[in-house]
Amino acid sequence: MMTEKQPVNIFWFRRDLRFEDNCGLYHALSSGLPVLPVFIFDKNILDPLPRHDSRITFIHQTLEEMNRQLNKLKCGLDIRYGRPVEIFKSLVRAYDIKLVYVNHDYEPYALQRDSEIKILLQEHGIDFRTYKDQVIFEKNEIINQSGKPYTVFTPYRKAWQENLHAGDLAPYPSQALLDHLLQQNPERIPTLQDMGFEKTAVEIPPTDVSEDILRLYDRQRDFPGIDGTSKISVHLRFGTVSIRRQVEKGLSLNETWLSELIWREFFMMILANFPHVVERPFNANYESIPWKNNEKDFRRWCDGTTGYPIVDAGMRELNTTGYMHNRVRMITASFLTKHLLIDWRKGERYFALKLMDYDLAANNGNWQWAAGCGCDAAPYFRVFNPYIQTKKFDPEYQYIRRWVPEFDTPDYPEPMIEHSIARKRALAVYREALKKDEKSES
Repeated sequence: MMTEKQPVNIFWFRRDLRFEDNCGLYHALSSGLPVLPVFIFDKNILDPLPRHDSRITFIHQTLEEMNRQLNKLKCGLDIRYGRPVEIFKSLVRAYDIKLVYVNHDYEPYALQRDSEIKILLQEHGIDFRTYKDQVIFEKNEIINQSGKPYTVFTPYRKAWQENLHAGDLAPYPSQALLDHLLQQNPERIPTLQDMGFEKTAVEIPPTDVSEDILRLYDRQRDFPGIDGTSKISVHLRFGTVSIRRQVEKGLSLNETWLSELIWREFFMMILANFPHVVERPFNANYESIPWKNNEKDFRRWCDGTTGYPIVDAGMRELNTTGYMHNRVRMITASFLTKHLLIDWRKGERYFALKLMDYDLAANNGNWQWAAGCGCDAAPYFRVFNPYIQTKKFDPEYQYIRRWVPEFDTPDYPEPMIEHSIARKRALAVYREALKKDEKSES
């Protein structure tokens, strides 16, 4: 005997793992039907990852905590492991779904995935509604006088700030509506082991950044030896904090920190409007750089044994913690692309594998900046001198000694290449490649 399926709406959590100030969740909970909250551990994303990926531990722990909160309301998250299309086919069979609510995601895979889900749902007469949540301004909301997206940060930031109004930061009272969730006892949450992953001893910074750190951010952020950065990037990446709340803090506490949040949106806008940057330089003139791509050199960079202490400290911090100080990210990226003449895409992929806060738009944008081939990039002839960077930002070697204990001992390797030689070589290679491009265009 067939039983009538329960009519519900669905909210699908993705890069928005919070109940507070969640735009799509608010609209779902205001829809008038019980809401089934769903999260999918996506096999398409998870399968290529190493079994000890700390990001999966972080997501799993976050979902467990969210579920504990919902259990007090006699409901819970419907957490599944599989391919999204197959999961939604199962959900359509189990429920009379009227609407599916999500927040926008701008990465190429996410756009393809959402398109497939939307088509599937339309076949069953189900609407798929999406909302802006992880940025203040998206895609083409900030454009120049010609109606085109900005490709230089400074005028973008100015226009971003001129367009900001109080209403853009108004929070969505989604947490107050959680009693509109579907009363149900979801199936057992898939364990890390179920999905082939191991639990890691990941250390996650708090979601609430110290106001003292933010007030001093412009003066302390470049010094890796002190605790002077917000470390909020992992929470912005997975949406465990609201971007609206963070911008409010920036407006009241530190303009430099606000500028970093705007950089994040700038790179997301670039990715949305120029998706070719995922695989190719923003500036096509840099397509023909003849990278050396020496695998032994690349491995020494990955392992932090280049003989340049500030570079090695950064790579060891990354390999150990899944984090690297922002200033040191620029130094290590410049070293790989300019000193070793290794393709920025190899470094970008390595960071993507290791960084807890990995975000495609920001990672790609910053790597292209370091390589000199992106939008608003540093000129190709800017080659960071690791010794000068150390003298300016780690003069007492606090950071270096923390991560390179053999520094200043016979056990520490000699530099892979002398800085002045590497600089001259990089400038010659870039200059020659750009000349060839100019000739081919003329």
